[in-house]
Amino acid sequence: MEYLRKPLFTIPQHWTPLRCIQPRYCSKLANTSVTPRERKTTVNKFKSQISSGPSFQDFIKGVSVNKTYAADEEYYDEHSYLSRDLEMGNSRKVYFETYGCQMNVNDTEIAWSILQRKGYRRTSDLSEADVVLLVTCSIREKAEQTIWNRLQQLTAMKKRRLKTRTPMKIGILGCMAERLKTELLEREKLVDVLAGPDAYRDLPRLLTVADGGHQASNVLLSLEETYADIMPVHHAPHGYSAFVSIMRGCDNMCSYCIVPFTRGKERSRPVSSILDEVRVLSDQGVKEVTLLGQNVNSYRDTSEEQFCGSDVTKLSQGFKTVYRTKQGGLRFSDLLDRVSRIDPDMRIRFTSPHPKDFPDEVLHLIAERGNICKQIHLPAQSGSSAVLKAMRRGYTREAYLDLVKNIKRIIPEVSLSSDFISGFCGETEDDQQQTLSLIREVGYNVGFLFAYSMRKKTHAFHRLQDDVPAEVKQQRLEECIGVFREEAARVNAALIGSTQLVLVEGESKRSAKDLCGRTDGNMRVIFPKEDVAVQPAESNTASVNAGDYLLVKILSANSQSLKGRALSHSSLRGTAQHYETLPRHQLGERVASDTTMIETCP
Repeated sequence: MEYLRKPLFTIPQHWTPLRCIQPRYCSKLANTSVTPRERKTTVNKFKSQISSGPSFQDFIKGVSVNKTYAADEEYYDEHSYLSRDLEMGNSRKVYFETYGCQMNVNDTEIAWSILQRKGYRRTSDLSEADVVLLVTCSIREKAEQTIWNRLQQLTAMKKRRLKTRTPMKIGILGCMAERLKTELLEREKLVDVLAGPDAYRDLPRLLTVADGGHQASNVLLSLEETYADIMPVHHAPHGYSAFVSIMRGCDNMCSYCIVPFTRGKERSRPVSSILDEVRVLSDQGVKEVTLLGQNVNSYRDTSEEQFCGSDVTKLSQGFKTVYRTKQGGLRFSDLLDRVSRIDPDMRIRFTSPHPKDFPDEVLHLIAERGNICKQIHLPAQSGSSAVLKAMRRGYTREAYLDLVKNIKRIIPEVSLSSDFISGFCGETEDDQQQTLSLIREVGYNVGFLFAYSMRKKTHAFHRLQDDVPAEVKQQRLEECIGVFREEAARVNAALIGSTQLVLVEGESKRSAKDLCGRTDGNMRVIFPKEDVAVQPAESNTASVNAGDYLLVKILSANSQSLKGRALSHSSLRGTAQHYETLPRHQLGERVASDTTMIETCP
């Protein structure tokens, strides 16, 4: 212990100790004598200045999103350094382009609602736009490359515009804004405004800053933001259908997925605001509402104390999560029940769910409620337990198939769709064959299939090797698509002769002489545009418009769609007794009638 007695440092003998230090003053006042009264007066004056000046909250994003606003009250930060007048749009025209999943469609409607309140006008003509906003997706590399290419085109247009009229501003909204903020602002310098998924309220301020010649960005993720007080301006064709966001973010942390890093943690919108929005849509004549969320069926509203009990969240049998079991809250089955009661003649769909969140009470509700579509999206991602483990999906092939059996037992007429990723890290040819056999065994009616694209920040990026060659990924993807189409051609043919309730969407894209619509199982049906009976077995006829329900006799089918002839007008409530259905053992064996590749998250 001798070393403890040694000094921490020593002073060399040749150093001369400093005997006197002359004080240094910052001002002449500091070198004058000050009386106690003058000192007290100065201190009080300083305290007064501090109390009336900016606080710590002025230097951080400190607005609580739990606060709700009246329908005619605009969101405004009272500490904002820009006046309300400066943030007004002054009738400037905004042009939106939306890419990716249905959540981005809803985000577009939210962003437009916020800008509309500030006096902006929306245009569908790019050439007359003052502001161009791209609502973007980062879930795959191809989606991002599409945006990069589009930005190059818009930048060239912007440079030409500088010589003729008011400069055009370009903004990136959504997931790509959060993920690639540095590249977009600093390296490429292609955009004026960046707004992440939780920053749409800040768009008016960001655009005002951009008008001053500066780039403006807000990509902060929130633990609370749900835009519950923002009524989206729905922009669906003909207004017959609408998307309603019920939750945002994802906690699943699948190893391949970027969503938790671009959209943040799960938070659910208060049930009261969802019901209010659905009621408004019903009053507007909307006939189909799709509830949206990155993990839509993990909805859990804890906004009211009465919802916060001690009961734990129930999962599908044999499934588990990477996070701790959650307690309390109003669950998805409760929300689905309340939404479906608002308008019995309004179809209710939901996407995109996770297989783990299908307890029996949700399935029984779907089976019992006539206006909840008997169509379930059940993302599998792979048919191999080894690959599913690497993906951190929380289930095995066997558990997934058991869930499928349970769904078909409770909802015999169900139609299933799914997502699959080809060529994930470490995937072997045997894994691929297991995936193909799963597709055949389950019998999906729609498939969303993609080759694996590694994303930065994800668990796979840090821990796994992207070791499947690109050409092998593409080959396996084509094999999966081929199986879906083969099954579609076989199973859809079995629907010939049946009568389906179809919600009319509008004219067919291929022929103005035909109309198109979708069945309860989300299968596309094409039929001639002609007047049909007002009611079954009646001679009076009426024209057909988007948003009408029709009974359609299926006459032919292929792997992409069904074709038929409309028999009569109908309604959702009074249709069950008019169906000429397939034998029960054939129900649920429908496979991919629509292989359109729409991006979905879970």
